[in-house]
Amino acid sequence: MSDSVNIKQLNELVASKSDFVNLITHGMDSTIVGQKHLVDALLIALLSNGHVLLEGVPGLAKTLAIKTLAQLIDAKYSRIQFTPDLLPADLIGTMIYSVQKEQFQIKRGPIFANFVLADEINRAPAKVQSALLEAMQERQVTIGERTFGLEEPFFVMATQNPIEQEGTYPLPEAQVDRFLLKVIIGYPSKNEEMQIIRRNISGDERKPQAILKPSDILEAQKVVEQIYIDEKIERYIVDIVFATRFPADYDLKNLTNIISFGASPRASIGLARAARAYAFLRQRGYVIPEDVRAVCHDVLRHRIGLTYEAEANNITTDDIISEILDKVVVP
Repeated sequence: MSDSVNIKQLNELVASKSDFVNLITHGMDSTIVGQKHLVDALLIALLSNGHVLLEGVPGLAKTLAIKTLAQLIDAKYSRIQFTPDLLPADLIGTMIYSVQKEQFQIKRGPIFANFVLADEINRAPAKVQSALLEAMQERQVTIGERTFGLEEPFFVMATQNPIEQEGTYPLPEAQVDRFLLKVIIGYPSKNEEMQIIRRNISGDERKPQAILKPSDILEAQKVVEQIYIDEKIERYIVDIVFATRFPADYDLKNLTNIISFGASPRASIGLARAARAYAFLRQRGYVIPEDVRAVCHDVLRHRIGLTYEAEANNITTDDIISEILDKVVVP
């Protein structure tokens, strides 16, 4: 009985704190046409205190999406265009000698923001990528002998272009694992494309108005952490992740020669956190199996390794995840 009372209280708490979700969605819709999944993914990652890796061809409003979100939340935003000649100091900052003061001063880099867009992350060399990923993981930056904590909320959206591979440095699997979600963006529909044309040629550029403060997001993150996950749901998450490691145990022998390595424990944590955030977006104080299934592809697609056999047969990690979700017993 106490559980049901707690669930009721949680539902009321989530309902009172999640009003802004509709406001943000409406604000994003007024600037971006379509891309509902992208907007949901950004909110899930932000509420889970995670980061997003976006993959899509140029011109699909990736930059516009995070810039709009930052404007709606009245947060500090910075965009870093990754290039092969970028240095870690261009990202985190460096020490500069001041002639007037006759001493070194710290010049902070663009990483010191609430919302950071790392545009075309695979264009920069490994040193720069690792500097960004260290900041993402540790939430701090070291310049010289001083360590600086990054402002909260701290949210990184990295993009990569799947088409051009020349002059790029693919992210190693261990580093890609640091992203809570990997989202693949597709082209808009015909109707959406017509709306995009109309908006852009009318000259009616709508600048989003701030409707939240960064502190509101921090409060919402605390509420998301309280959302109830039943032991059955936890077991369901573990089963999904274990099916990527030991497919034969789940009557998925056909996947044995297709998966080179399964998802790490970070995937289990990520599934639980993202499912909680998804439940929050749906104004619920508890997680149901549908929440886990809804976020599963975005959380797992970059954490499963494919063999040459899979690549030769054009089998993607999305195909594997769908097959696992069909087989693993839903509580």
